[in-house]
Amino acid sequence: MSEDSAFARLVSLACHDLRTPLATVHGFATTLARGGGLEPPADRYVEMIDAASAQLAELIDELSLVARIESGRYDPTPKEGNTLELAQAAAARLGEDRVRVTGTGAAIETDTDAVERGFAALFQSALRHGGLETVDVVVDGTELTVSRVTPASAPVVLGEDLRDLGAAVAVRLVERLGGAVSVDGETLKVRLA
Repeated sequence: MSEDSAFARLVSLACHDLRTPLATVHGFATTLARGGGLEPPADRYVEMIDAASAQLAELIDELSLVARIESGRYDPTPKEGNTLELAQAAAARLGEDRVRVTGTGAAIETDTDAVERGFAALFQSALRHGGLETVDVVVDGTELTVSRVTPASAPVVLGEDLRDLGAAVAVRLVERLGGAVSVDGETLKVRLA
């Protein structure tokens, strides 16, 4: 086993072991938030703990996914999906006022859950690292274009400048599934296989 593969397996194990205590924190925070009866500012603190634990769970999922991809142990679970619907679901995660999706999708067999999260991560990266209020996504069959990607944000969105875990994982995911991610001028192009 190579050193890189051993490290990726160690990261996968850590992600697995982190899920149980995190699920406990998230579960109790959700219960307390829904139960009501907490006085300010405790009610707001519990809401913040609930939101942060959900965010941590997503980060652990991303880290686990990239560790499996890097170690050659990623085994996608293909389901039928539609590229337009996946892009729309990803946009809904970020707010449809921030990500406008248009175009015509195509039916594909892919790891739909991971691809939807990957799309959301790419859209978020373009927004965050480009300092943008909105991005436009055009779906054309199995290809998506995201406009606009600033020259400064392009290396981050492409996962070359490792400052955004979600984008770096999304690029590796698309490539592992046989697709490609590139930037042409101020447009991010995502092609699914």
